[in-house]
Amino acid sequence: MKEQSTKKVIKSERGVVLRKSGDMTVVVEVLTVGRHKLYGKRIKRSRRYLVHDADNEAVVGAEVTIKEGRPFSKRKRWTLIKSK
Repeated sequence: MKEQSTKKVIKSERGVVLRKSGDMTVVVEVLTVGRHKLYGKRIKRSRRYLVHDADNEAVVGAEVTIKEGRPFSKRKRWTLIKSK
């Protein structure tokens, strides 16, 4: 019998900081490019995340890496890993 792993996979994304929203919070936009299922045309999709920035190091326009984490507030569930 196989043992099933209960380890949770932590998601990480790369995006661009759109704005600073209060203390220790930034809004990050993540772009994904995919193909339309029927027509094959390239489609760009974007998603915005509220990200916890504990050190206030992110600046608007910077490319950042974020990871999924514990809930910080109602909509903030991502943490800043690295800012360029």
